[in-house]
Amino acid sequence: MRRRGKLLSEAELALWRQVARTVKPLAGRAPVEPEPEEAQAKPAPAAENVPSAAVLAPARLSAKPAPPPLVPLERRMRTQLRRGQQGVEAVIDLHGLRQDEAHSALRGFLRLQQQRGAKLVLVVTGKGIAGDVPYGEERGILRRNVPRWLRLPDLRPLVLGFDEAEQRHGGTGALYIRLRRSREVD
Repeated sequence: MRRRGKLLSEAELALWRQVARTVKPLAGRAPVEPEPEEAQAKPAPAAENVPSAAVLAPARLSAKPAPPPLVPLERRMRTQLRRGQQGVEAVIDLHGLRQDEAHSALRGFLRLQQQRGAKLVLVVTGKGIAGDVPYGEERGILRRNVPRWLRLPDLRPLVLGFDEAEQRHGGTGALYIRLRRSREVD
């Protein structure tokens, strides 16, 4: 077997065969043949070529599947927002808050709005201060961090997607956030 112009080592071949035996072949395909007896009887290769236990361990399936990827607003919804046919259902302004305060306020706001059944909310982060910034300080920290927070595991179950707001709603200093429907537990 070749890999990018190189022959695979015995350890790599053994690892590949072990992994290939654990999968179900496609319809019409034969399963991978077991290793020949003489290959199994060979002594173990040097420690540097032996795959670690972590590589050989089967991947564990998580109890909850990962949420689908975040998506930007659809073109139709952006057009409706621009024309005033669609409106935001709630607004939070994070101006003047420290990062930890802003993160917890955002989390609480999104949870509350999801429970209320809101589909589209506006988060105003601000654009940051203009002009020269002293050493060690960053410009528009909330503007940069809110999108990152929306991708974190604590907010992913709430957020379907987000996109930059239209100019009349704050432009680059605000985000439209689409919320997932609330899953009621019976």
